Amino acid sequence: MTLVLLVTIAMLWFPIGLFYFGQGDAKTCGAIAGFVGIITCIGGIIHATPLFGSDAFTATLLIPFGIVYLTISYCMLNGIEDLRSLGNLSLMMAFILAIAAYFYFTGGGIKPDGTSFIGKSLYLGCMMIAFVVLTVAVWAVTYGKLSPKVLGALLIVLSFLGLLVPAYDLIGFGKLPF
Repeated sequence: MTLVLLVTIAMLWFPIGLFYFGQGDAKTCGAIAGFVGIITCIGGIIHATPLFGSDAFTATLLIPFGIVYLTISYCMLNGIEDLRSLGNLSLMMAFILAIAAYFYFTGGGIKPDGTSFIGKSLYLGCMMIAFVVLTVAVWAVTYGKLSPKVLGALLIVLSFLGLLVPAYDLIGFGKLPF
């Protein structure tokens, strides 16, 4: 399920990135953000459900991201001009991602059987750090501290390196790039 969601999220990040370069319109990008936000929240709920493995860690990333996407949708579809509240939401997402990065780098605590609660992954840890940079960039753009084109470039690059590459490496090869 996570891999499908990564590919789906790339379908949001790429057009939003291009939007910041003047390609596309707010209403279509807002609709895309809404569709992806709904799917991401549903995916997070499925991850948290015991019937599907009860992966609360992944759910705590997917559902907040879904909320960010739904908020982006609302702002774009309604022409909201003061985006600082969206920026503040993105800043909180950066904190959530930093915590996730810590757990991917360390594996968290140790279970009685000697295994980590969360599998260590250098790639996923680096991916979370890249997403921290991205969400801080959203905050900076909403406060007028960063050019939207920088955010657009980050979204386009991370659509591939942070979403499509890990998803298709896992689908096609059963492992992450590193």
